[in-house]
Formats: sequence, structure tokens, C-alpha cells
Amino acid sequence: MPYRPPLVAHEYFVADPPELPVRQPGEAGLSAVTSAELVDADTAGVTLKGSTSAEETLVVRVSVAGEGVIRVRLSEDVDARTRSARAISMVTPGTYAGARVDRRPAEPDGTGDPEAGGETIVVDAGALRAEITLAPWHLRFADAEGHTLVEEDPGHRDISGRLRTLPFGRSRADGGVAAYHETFAAAPDECFTGFGESFTPLDKRGQRPLMWNFDAFGAESQRAYKNVPFYLSSRGYGVMVDSGLPAEFDVCQSTHSVVQIVVPDDLIDYYVIAGPTPPQILERFDRLTCRPSLPPAWAFGTWISSGFFVDTQQRVLERARKIRRRGIPCDVLHLDTYWQTEGHWSDLRWDAERFPDPGAMLAELDRMGFKVCLWMNPYVSHLSPVFPEAAAAGYFLKKPDGEPYVADCWHGSYPPCAIVDFTNPEATAWFKGLLRPLLEQGVQCFKTDFAEAVPHDAVAFNGMTGTELHNVYTLLFNDVVAEVTHEVHGHTLVWARSSFLGGQRHSAQWSGDIYTSYAAMGSTIRGGLAHGLSGVPFWSHDAGGFTGTPTDDLYVRWVQFGALSPLVRLHGTTSREPWEFPAVEAEAVAALRLRYRLMPYILAAAEESARTGAPMMRALCADYPGDPVAWQADLQYLLGRDLLVAPMISPDGVRKVYLPHGDWVDYWTGETLAGGRYVEVAKPLDQIPLFVRHGARIPVTEPGDTVADGAEITYLEMR
Repeated sequence: MPYRPPLVAHEYFVADPPELPVRQPGEAGLSAVTSAELVDADTAGVTLKGSTSAEETLVVRVSVAGEGVIRVRLSEDVDARTRSARAISMVTPGTYAGARVDRRPAEPDGTGDPEAGGETIVVDAGALRAEITLAPWHLRFADAEGHTLVEEDPGHRDISGRLRTLPFGRSRADGGVAAYHETFAAAPDECFTGFGESFTPLDKRGQRPLMWNFDAFGAESQRAYKNVPFYLSSRGYGVMVDSGLPAEFDVCQSTHSVVQIVVPDDLIDYYVIAGPTPPQILERFDRLTCRPSLPPAWAFGTWISSGFFVDTQQRVLERARKIRRRGIPCDVLHLDTYWQTEGHWSDLRWDAERFPDPGAMLAELDRMGFKVCLWMNPYVSHLSPVFPEAAAAGYFLKKPDGEPYVADCWHGSYPPCAIVDFTNPEATAWFKGLLRPLLEQGVQCFKTDFAEAVPHDAVAFNGMTGTELHNVYTLLFNDVVAEVTHEVHGHTLVWARSSFLGGQRHSAQWSGDIYTSYAAMGSTIRGGLAHGLSGVPFWSHDAGGFTGTPTDDLYVRWVQFGALSPLVRLHGTTSREPWEFPAVEAEAVAALRLRYRLMPYILAAAEESARTGAPMMRALCADYPGDPVAWQADLQYLLGRDLLVAPMISPDGVRKVYLPHGDWVDYWTGETLAGGRYVEVAKPLDQIPLFVRHGARIPVTEPGDTVADGAEITYLEMR
């Protein structure tokens, strides 16, 4: 099983992915497309009858799915769809009025065989075109000028004759179809990024992302809470796979010269997306999936959590008053697990002893200018009073024998739970009915935790298996919570841990249970950058780290990073309230006040991201795609277009920062530095390395207690 270290006790996840079979040496099973015949053509594309190395016939469809977008499908059935489509549709292909299909007759290739060159069909989508050679089969993607962006690789065999890569086709194993696959040639200097919130280095070359949502237990491995089957290339194109199944992307790992895509589904259905820049690719990606949802303005203020502590109504009110007395900018109070009765998570009912009058508490917090977010998840403890009724009504996923699937969703930490079945309309209505009264009472939004625990052998109301449902379950869950929130409050904000393809419509996501260390903070930066390049601009993390207690210096450095992230929340297993770190409270609060000073700039950057799909927290390659260093400098970023942020990742207060081409002004000293190079930066504890693009005009305001308290906007001009 992937991601497990040697000689360490393995933590088995209730929802580990099923593994693909392994063929024995010499065992047949590969069915690679070798040639094709034209069956049908229209202005949008072509349908072809593909002949394979296993003497099978498969259907190939190559079509225009929007300006600069080409879709490729390979299946046995022309109407095949990803199995996850039974629950949700993730992609909506577009059209392009200028689409064209041209046929070119075979041309001799110098071998003496007049048919050796093969007939070529060109499917033209404007900024992108597909060139199809029918015999032998070959598929090449080029830009409008004809320059190759990417092309299929026919497959490699090693010196012993063993196949090392899987060409365009499918494979059988154990008597059935195991997966469809595609392989693209990779240039020696090509970089690849995306794949969701991946905490590994931003350039995924040499890695093997698996599209399976894990409870990642932190931010320091290849396990990811949020997977997106989409990647960007430094050569100016993107590739997206429409499948909810656990697709694997072998990014130059098994063989350094190719990217292999293996999809254990009823077809492979992928899109090649033209750029040439990452923002242009993301804009076209959004047209296929959805636009990001812009959070309300107050969501860009500070979120302060109770932490993973037993809480009470009195403590919540005391916390709120203390925040205001101490002048800490804050818009949202987050109440984590213990607003509910321990052991009943998550039946969405106030603990009546600890919160005797939640309505009065919420009204008082509103008068103080606080919004309230409540933690929840889609699991219901078997100890909860609501469990028997919901189980009898069929509201939970089931085992193959028809009994409710009660799983160890908390890895032994808390009682086993059933999993709400959102493929059942009645279960969905019931779940909304639990949320609606809380929203009407004054709760503003929910933290939608977990949703990665659908076991592969579960059975859903609509007949889907757990494997088919596992990844898209988070989309169903967050859609339900966003819908009922919109019904009551008019916005769709959720604070989500897991996500999948199209999840940018869930407008706030955070990076899960991060360990408290400088190394983990560095991995978290990488996860945010990769997720932004996967189409999700509104992202956050637990400032201070989640698991454990940070040292004073790490706490400040992480709050500084959080304050200059798209969204910021202070949360952990122990308190992250600034006054719990008295020696450095002033430095932490100063970081938050800097955020509120920059709030006009942050809100403008957020609006641009919602409109264009470009990330707020921009990896340097988003703006400098032609700079090779920009694809590797993954411990810093641009916040918006004009602020370069380099969180301090070392306790000694010194780090190297890459300044892209142009002049940059040190925010703290006013010194102008030439770009196109690394510089060594030393900053005291009260300063984060922060640079402003020379000549930029940054809107700022006097920080208040809340976002709405901002005074008149002025402009900071850095020259």
C-alpha cells in the first residue's frame, strides 16, 4: 500500500484505496490502440473505431470542448461515463464556434510504402489543435502556430522486453477490465504541478499522485485530503481527467520520459487545455468545471477557534470579550467539536448542559461583531440518540449485507460512526433539517470536517460502491451544507477539509491536521500553492499548526504566514489564542493588524480570483511561467499580483528568497532590490519577509476590530 514507511507500525485507514492488480510476467492483458478508422465527423470532432493490440475494437472520440480545449474519450461503449456520474456531474464540456475538422490524406514517409504515413485528421479548437494519425495510431496536441505542446508516447519496453509504460488503451486482469490508460511524452526540462492540495514539492516530476482522498494525518506526505485530477505543465498546457475513481498519475517516476495516467473506470475521458500561462489554463479549466465561489467579506477577517477543548457558553462569551478588550482584529469565532455532546459526533445538537441558551449566546456575539462557525462532519456516532431512527430510515451507507456501515472514522480516538448517504434524497433532506435550525438560530456557517472515510466496500442508496463514491462524496457533502446555508443566509461559505474536482465552488478550504513544526509549515505552503494551481483560490491552514503546541517563535511565524494567506484561522489541539503566548502576543497581534491594514488589497485580489480562477496565493510560476526557478521556488508566493510573501521557515530568522525579474521593495525598510536572483533575508521576530513590486499602488486602511470597521482607503506607493 502506498505512503507507508518501512519498519513503522502501519496506521490502516478505514477507507484505504483498492489496489490495481499486477499482471504476472508474460501474462496477456494489454489492449493498446494501434490504428483507427473514421466513423463519423462533424465540425466539433470525430468518432473513430480503434483497433487494438488485443484485436479488440474500442470507440475513440476526439472533440472540441471549448476554445482552447480538446476532449479525448476511449471506451467500449460510446455512451460510457465515469461511474461517479451516477452521483454527480463534475465537468460540463463547452463549445467553440470556430471549431474545425480537417482531413489530410496519407503521405509517403520515405519507406516506399505510400500508406506508411497514415491519414491525418486535425481537430482545431483555436488556441489548441489535435493531430490524429490513424495508421499507426498517434495523437499530438499543438498550439495555433503548430508547435507541439504534448503528444502521446507509444509505450516503452526495457532491454528484457518487459513493458515499462502503458500506451493509449486499456488493460484486462482477473477476467475483467482493470483500467484505461494514456501516456504522454515528457520533455527533459518539463515541470508539472497541480493535483490538488499536495504537500510534496510543487514540481511533481518524479512523484506518483493517487487521486484518493485520505485522512492525511498531517501535511507531510503524499496523502492528501483534497485531490484534483488535473495538472499544469511548464510547456503551456493542462490535462484534466473526468473520473471520480482512484486514478493514478505516474509523473516521470517509473520512467523519467513520460507521464502515465491510469484510470480504473469504464473509460478514460480527459481534456487537454491550452494556455500558455497557468492563469489562462485555469480560466479555461473553470469553464469546464465551475467558477470559484467568492466568500463574504467578513470571511477574510481572522477566525479564532476554541481549539480542541471542552467548551462552554460562558467560555465562548469570555473569549469574545477578551478578544475585543485586547484589540485583536477578529470577525469569526469558531466552535469546534465540543459544542455537541462528546461521543455523539456529529448529530448536530447543542450540548444542553454546556450551552443552556445558545440563542442568547449567538445574539450577544452578533452584537459584538462576531460571526459564528460550528464544526461538524457527515458521520453519526452509534452512541448518538439520533442513530437508531436514522439507521432504521436507511439514511446511512450500508455494508454489502445491508446493515448500516459503522466504521472507525476516528481511527480509534472516538466511537465508531455511520456515514450519511447523500445519494439518498430523503437522507439529504433529513441532514439539511438538522442544519437549518442552527443557521436560523444565528450560526453563520459550518466547518465541514472529514468526508474522506467512505470504505471501498460500502454500498450506497443509488447502488454505487464505496470505491465509486469515495472521492465525490465530499462534493455531495459540501454541496448540501452550502445549499442550506445559502437558503438561510444568502452565501455558500463552508470551511472544508476535503475536496475533489470542481470543489472550488466551496469557497473556503483548509489544510487539515498539520503538525507544529517549521518543516510542517513549509509543507503546508507547498500544499496551498499546488491547490491554488488546481483551481482553488480561497484556502487556509491552522495558524500555529494543529497537532501539539508551537514554540513562541513558531507561533508568531505561522500567524504571520496565516495573516498573509487567502484566509486565516487560529486553531489547534491546544489553544492558539494570542494571550496564551504572552511573550509574543504583541507580535502575533501585529501580524493580524497588518492583514486588516491590507484588507482593501486582499479583497480586491479575492474578487479577481473569483472572476478569473487564478489563485490568490500565487506560486511564482503563475506570473513568471518562463522562469525555470519560478517552478521550483515553492516556499514563497505572491499574494495577489504585487505582494511577495516569504514566510520565515527557519527558527534563526534567516532564509533565502527568490526575487523574480524586476525591482522589489522591502516592505519594512523601503530598500529596492533587483530581481532575477536569490537574496538572503534576515528578519526579526516581528517582521515577515515581505516585498512589494516596485511601482505598485497598494490600497490600505486603518485596521479595526472587524473587516467592516475599516476606515477610508489610502494608497501605499512603493518606489
